[in-house]
Amino acid sequence: MGILRKVCATLTAAAFVGVGALSATTSAEAAPQVVGAAQKSTTAPAPVGQPPRATAATKATPASSTKATMAKYRLDSRCMTRGRVLCINKKTRKLVYLVNGKAVQVMDVRFGAMKTPTRNGSFKIQRKSKNHVSTLYHSKMPYAMFFSGGQAVHYSSDFRARGYNGASHGCVNVRDKNKIAWVFARVRVGDKVVVYSK
Repeated sequence: MGILRKVCATLTAAAFVGVGALSATTSAEAAPQVVGAAQKSTTAPAPVGQPPRATAATKATPASSTKATMAKYRLDSRCMTRGRVLCINKKTRKLVYLVNGKAVQVMDVRFGAMKTPTRNGSFKIQRKSKNHVSTLYHSKMPYAMFFSGGQAVHYSSDFRARGYNGASHGCVNVRDKNKIAWVFARVRVGDKVVVYSK
């Protein structure tokens, strides 16, 4: 009888230890993975007295990548900033839509005639009008994004039909309706516009 009690006590103790281990494992698996500062380390160990080394995850986008983007599209340095920017180059006749310095969309554009030139400078989107009609010229200006008085970036059916044989009254005309509609949906009032010749 004494032997039987010892065997039962041993089995009961083993069962409790097993259940405890199982509970600990189950609790650890069920708990959400919280990434703390220690787990999300941005530095690799370094010898004592030296600054920590950056890991691959923490390395910033190389400056050469930014320079390559600027060179490819001949971007003005004012375009390379955080946020959304409409970067408009009169020489290349391109509008590059950038987000945090990365080119997201590129489209062909044309500008004002000699008597009604498109102004150069750094501006902000003042207002947007999806189905705008000019009060001065009574022409349709879909997806208009006004940046300097009455000058706006907008779709132009005339540009689509005639190309560079025509000109605007100072606005930045876009010939691809799908692209300008896509950009219009993302641009917000206050976003930066840079118009330049480079």
